Order: sequence, then C-alpha cells, then structure tokens
Amino acid sequence: MQALKKTSAVLAAILAIASAASAQVSKWQIDPAHSEADFSIRHMGISNVHGRFGSINGTLILDEKDLTKSSTNAAIDITTIDTGVAQRDTHLKSPDFFDAAKYPQMTFVSKSLSNSNGQLQLTGDLTLHGVTKSVTLALDGPSKEQADPYGKIRRAFSGTTTIHRQDFGLTWNGSLKSGDSVVGDDVKVELDIELIKL
Repeated sequence: MQALKKTSAVLAAILAIASAASAQVSKWQIDPAHSEADFSIRHMGISNVHGRFGSINGTLILDEKDLTKSSTNAAIDITTIDTGVAQRDTHLKSPDFFDAAKYPQMTFVSKSLSNSNGQLQLTGDLTLHGVTKSVTLALDGPSKEQADPYGKIRRAFSGTTTIHRQDFGLTWNGSLKSGDSVVGDDVKVELDIELIKL
C-alpha cells in the first residue's frame, strides 16, 4: 500500500512537471492581414526604391522559459510584391528577377536563436529563386500578449537583415556611363509580424 502511494506521488509530480513545461511552450500562427516584409534597394547609386510583400504565412513555436529554444517557419508569396509602380512590379516578377511563375514563394526555416544581453539573433535557411542560403535576422520582441476584440490572443515581433541579391541568382542589371549599377546588390529587409495564439 505504501509503495502504491509513493508511485502515485511520483506520477503526480511527473504530470505536474509535464503540465508546467507544456504551459511554457505555445504555438502561434502568423496573421497575414497584419504582417508584411518591407525592403529597400539602391537605384542608380543615388536613391532608394522601397517595396513590400503582403502575404506572409507560417507558424512560431514559442518557448517562454528559454526563448532560444523557439522556432519558426514562414512563406512569402512573391506575386504580392508591391513597389507602387505596376510596370516595375511586373518586371520584378519576370524571369529577369524573381521569376514568380517558376518560384512563386520564398521560405524561411529557422535553425538557431541566440540571445546576447537581450538581443535576439535568429538564423535560418532562406530559400529564394530556387537558392537556399543562411540568413540572420536581428529581432525585436516578442511583444506582450494582447487580446483582440474577438478574444484572440496576439503577440508581435519585428526583424531586420540585409541580403545580397546576387547570392540568390538575382543577377539582372543595367549599366550606366558613371559605372554605377541600375540596381544595387544589397537589399535591406524589415519584417513586422503579428501572431495569433493557437
């Protein structure tokens, strides 16, 4: 009888620990309606052209106890590119650049997350234009939890990085008499991601 009580106590303790651990880990879904990826790139060496992708989908596994154990994967619809000029957007979706008909999505799968004095660095595999390269994002967040008017729990974070477009096979360019490129090589990326708790 005593052994049974001890066994029951041990089982209860294990269940309590497991329950506490599961409460620390939560799953979140990206809300495309409140998320976007903005970018800017040099034009002719004298100015910056800005654009955005509006369709981002994916999930985040968030470990509250140890953020470095969190992970995410996301996909962006290339066809949603918007620079404010329809003719330019059509060109960007053509085989000269993204070749959206052949490569309609770019994806990101996280591999590691580090935390140095509160600065989160998320490293993962970015697949773009059929090429996969490691990319590191500097993250801000995650924010506090916030209930929306419909009772859904939301959080958000932002991230920044710079990628070299030619690393992904985006090599089209034009030449200028000055020697400058029509399109710069470095693309600055800013992400604003809002999440809904599942």
